[in-house]
Amino acid sequence: MEKQPTKRDKPWLMRTYSGHSSAKASNQLYRTNLAKGQTGLSVAFDLPTQTGYDSDHVLARGEVGKVGVPIGHIGDMETLFDQIPLAQMNTSMTINATAAWLLSLYVAVAERQGASQDQLQGTTQNDIIKEYLSRGTYIYPPEPSVRLITDVVCYTVKHIPKWNPTNICSYHLQEAGATPVQELAYALSTGITILDAVRDSGQVSVADFADVVGRISFFVNAGIRFVEECCKMRAFARMWDKITQERYGVEDEKMRRFRYGVQVNSLGLTESQPENNVQRIILEMLAVTLSKNARARAIQLPAWNEALGLPRPWDQQWALRMQQVLAFETDLLEYGDILAGSTVIEAKVQALIQGAEAEMERVREQGGMIPAIETGYVKRQLVTSHTERMRAIERGDLKIIGLNCFQQTEPSPLVGEGEGSIMKVDPRAEREQIERLQAFRTGRNQADVDAALAALADAAKSGDNIMPVSIRCAHAGVTTGEWGQALREAFGEYRPPTGIDISLHDSPSAAVQEVRDRVRHTGEELGRPLRILVGKPGLDGHSNGAEQIAVKARDVGFEIVYQGIRLTPQQIAKAALEEGVHLIGLSVLSGSHMELVEDITAELAKLGIPEIPVIVGGIIPVDDEKVLRNQGIAAVYTPKNIDMNAIMADMVDIIRASNGLKPYQQKAA
Repeated sequence: MEKQPTKRDKPWLMRTYSGHSSAKASNQLYRTNLAKGQTGLSVAFDLPTQTGYDSDHVLARGEVGKVGVPIGHIGDMETLFDQIPLAQMNTSMTINATAAWLLSLYVAVAERQGASQDQLQGTTQNDIIKEYLSRGTYIYPPEPSVRLITDVVCYTVKHIPKWNPTNICSYHLQEAGATPVQELAYALSTGITILDAVRDSGQVSVADFADVVGRISFFVNAGIRFVEECCKMRAFARMWDKITQERYGVEDEKMRRFRYGVQVNSLGLTESQPENNVQRIILEMLAVTLSKNARARAIQLPAWNEALGLPRPWDQQWALRMQQVLAFETDLLEYGDILAGSTVIEAKVQALIQGAEAEMERVREQGGMIPAIETGYVKRQLVTSHTERMRAIERGDLKIIGLNCFQQTEPSPLVGEGEGSIMKVDPRAEREQIERLQAFRTGRNQADVDAALAALADAAKSGDNIMPVSIRCAHAGVTTGEWGQALREAFGEYRPPTGIDISLHDSPSAAVQEVRDRVRHTGEELGRPLRILVGKPGLDGHSNGAEQIAVKARDVGFEIVYQGIRLTPQQIAKAALEEGVHLIGLSVLSGSHMELVEDITAELAKLGIPEIPVIVGGIIPVDDEKVLRNQGIAAVYTPKNIDMNAIMADMVDIIRASNGLKPYQQKAA
């Protein structure tokens, strides 16, 4: 009888991406998850924290504690890690534009716990470059953003040697529409940009540069086409090894290793038949675990109900148990690379490498990743890919079970009535966070704060590494908004190209032509072309939905007003008045829809244009949808609404009704 293997590889770090409401509530959740067998922390921060605002800033309204934990100062950070010894913990922080600040707060808390910096282990995502393309939490222009990334890398290599200072994030590129080839190309091009910047900064010696390369990590996405995704990971490992050896002369194979963590795809999770998300998540997890030679170092899985709203602790436990079953019950970790020698796998890996190298060459022709972002090239590529994906779903070429096929279903016992299947942040959490923030400001030594902020401003202007003065700011009691504002004054703010100016060349279907006729005829009846405003209020930077609506609406004949992300209700209402729009479409995915809609409708009334119809799209629970409709919102769309032609037709009907026109009657051929 064949002897069964007995030696098992060490499992990957197991995390759940979590944080909500307050530092105290999140701390309780973290300690509970660690007690259940989670082996590392993955901290989700709320949008004000991610974008450098205090909780009482006008743009933070409705956003505090919604998609993560609010951290306004060192007191919040101490509460977040209460009874969690940072000298022993491995902590991942999904933070980008304010990564230097949150790492400084983390270091300051660790020092107050008695830990030294060289004991700390973990990761700051600190990939601001992809924020211009996908998630939208950038603050400053690209050049100073690269400088901030570089400062964190250089500081940690010298002082926090076990830390991963940047986690180059292709995850959100895929969420924004990237194909596997684009994900490879743009992530690796970003890696080159960062390593070149560190090398050229002069902060790290040539002798120590291999240490920099060895601390660079990646954060990737794994979609449902798990064979292709598995091959993508093998391609990533091979290409990174080649780049670091040939471009940077790193001879140590260990330092050239492609080190990555993963969260599997959230883009493919469905609101319809959400129980199907369980098997999707498990299959996607296989893509990053089957290859021993390209296996993830850390994994965090979304919960099955994230397309409905915030997951509950039980949902996060289920996601953790999926990892534990694979790691401890199956025999996966007992074997070598089970895909080595497969001609099918090797052929696909080579095809991905060839495609990615060709796209990387196009980026080089643009002058590198930063110029390719500033010209809008990469953003247009992503919007185009995402548009093609959405159209494939509409046509039924890309099948999504329960969404565009096999839609007949039994009622799910997992989804309760009302909001029982998701967690909803208590509205009091925002008020209480603001009260704590204001009390903290009152109790600090203002002279210390002023001196620390002055030193921060000086470092920003002089080019000194930003980390030492940021750690000083953390200890002094500087707030997140104050740190962010000091650098806004030094660096300025930035609004990148939206990418919606793409051309669609396919022949229109009968459904598309019918909508175009409807738009054109209605415009003729009203005496001018139909114009809509697509608005992204608040701090939610997930712009994919807004971009797709804008692209589709322009394709069927609407004139589009779209000014990008991060707009106040006042700015949206003013634009609606000045542009003379017929309809306002709001896109909100952060859970702040109730507050933001209330504020925008109030602003429209102040300007004397309450009659402009408003529609809302996003992750909106059924109960909230009913409330919004009762408040006069003309239509609400959620991820289950995939028929873009139907949405466009609805918008025309809403405009007609608001202008006293009869329902549109399609003219006979």
